Amino acid sequence: MTEADGTPADGSNRPVFTVGELSQALKRVVEGEFAWVSVRGEVSGFKRAASGHLYFAIKDSDAVLDAVCWRGVAGRLGTAPEDGLEVVATGKLSTYPGRSRYQIVVERLELSGAGALLALLEARKKALAAEGLFDEARKRDLPYLPETVGVVTSPTGAVIRDILHRIEDRFPRRVLVWPVKVQGAGAAEEIAAAIEGFNRLDAGRPVPRPDVLIVARGGGSLEDLWAFNEEVVVRAAAASEIPLISAVGHETDVTLIDLAADRRAPTPTAAAEIAVPVRADLLERTQSLEHRLSASLRRQFAERRARIDGLGRGLPAARDRLTTASQRLDDWSERLARGARGRLAAQRQAVGRLRPLRPRQLLALKHQQLTHAAGRLAADRPTARIVQARQASEALAERLARAGRAALSERAGRVETASRLLESYSYRGVLARGFAVVRDQRERPLTSAAGVKSGTALSLEFHDGRAAARAAGKPKPRTAKSENDGGGQGSLL
Repeated sequence: MTEADGTPADGSNRPVFTVGELSQALKRVVEGEFAWVSVRGEVSGFKRAASGHLYFAIKDSDAVLDAVCWRGVAGRLGTAPEDGLEVVATGKLSTYPGRSRYQIVVERLELSGAGALLALLEARKKALAAEGLFDEARKRDLPYLPETVGVVTSPTGAVIRDILHRIEDRFPRRVLVWPVKVQGAGAAEEIAAAIEGFNRLDAGRPVPRPDVLIVARGGGSLEDLWAFNEEVVVRAAAASEIPLISAVGHETDVTLIDLAADRRAPTPTAAAEIAVPVRADLLERTQSLEHRLSASLRRQFAERRARIDGLGRGLPAARDRLTTASQRLDDWSERLARGARGRLAAQRQAVGRLRPLRPRQLLALKHQQLTHAAGRLAADRPTARIVQARQASEALAERLARAGRAALSERAGRVETASRLLESYSYRGVLARGFAVVRDQRERPLTSAAGVKSGTALSLEFHDGRAAARAAGKPKPRTAKSENDGGGQGSLL
């Protein structure tokens, strides 16, 4: 009980707080005593508010601690919180008076040890592999001699110098460097943005689009290389339309970008060797191919020349062929001249015969010739020929039909005769008269009892079907006892 002025009713001098005053006092005490702490535990109940703030809990087997990360800090976290992740959260302890709960305001979040990193890496690897981002069928071939090489790496350090020197030594090409952070907060986003930026370049612009990309970083611990295991980097590498070479760490370091890239290089220097060939080797190979091509052409020309010479030796001499042709030409020329003279003489004689005729007589002669020709033409009209051909065809068709019917009747008679003869020779007629065909197990007919052993399975064919039987032993000589006992069945054969 308290008095109206707020003092305790029992007369003590204890101060009486309001709920808000007590909450603020507790807040000052907690924040003053725990200004900066680090807490290890498992992330649980993670959610991202619409405002961008992160809310989750850090728990172990004994207790649970609420955690909040403000939007301005969330973008700088080196590790994004996930449920079940073992982390070390660093920040200041505070309270939330609205619910009378204390919490840690996270300023930095790190994975707790390499074991947690490896577990997260394995889980992420399985999830991305299930989407097909690591399939070999997605990987593309690298260009043999790219015009432009794009490099995503830190602008400082030995990596970029090694790549540039190696490309210069092997085959000088144009190199475009997209500087990024390769470690720490924001590194994964910069690497992914660089890969996407190179892919957005247009080939027709002053800055050409690279023909091949190299994403490189020197060696380091698992934590140092963690940016290349982030999902945003892996997806950017898998979606790159430009063939990509991953050269992260040393030969024993394997990151998720190595699995999504089209080619993995053990070191950045090896990536430069993969990207471009050796110019001296290429020139030497080109010269070797040129020498081989020249030698092959010379050899083919020599072989063709020898073949042509061999074929030419089998041909007759050109002078002899011209001599024969010249003689044949002289013969034809003489025959042509004689023919022309004879033709001219014949025409002259015809004209001489017509000269005594008068024009009237000549016209009558020509009229007679035309009349004779008209009669012949009328006899040879196409219609008359068609009629004659049709009549001949109809006569032939009728003859063919009569011949076919006669031949068919003859063949039918012969078939009927052969059928009756075959039926008379068939063994089935014999079976109908009470006989049977005995066959062994292989369906072979048996013609004698010799060689048939006792107990052999037999097949009996009658005229109306088959029956099975078994061969018995040879019958014993009959005695008086056997004649009177009336028992037993004799042998079938």
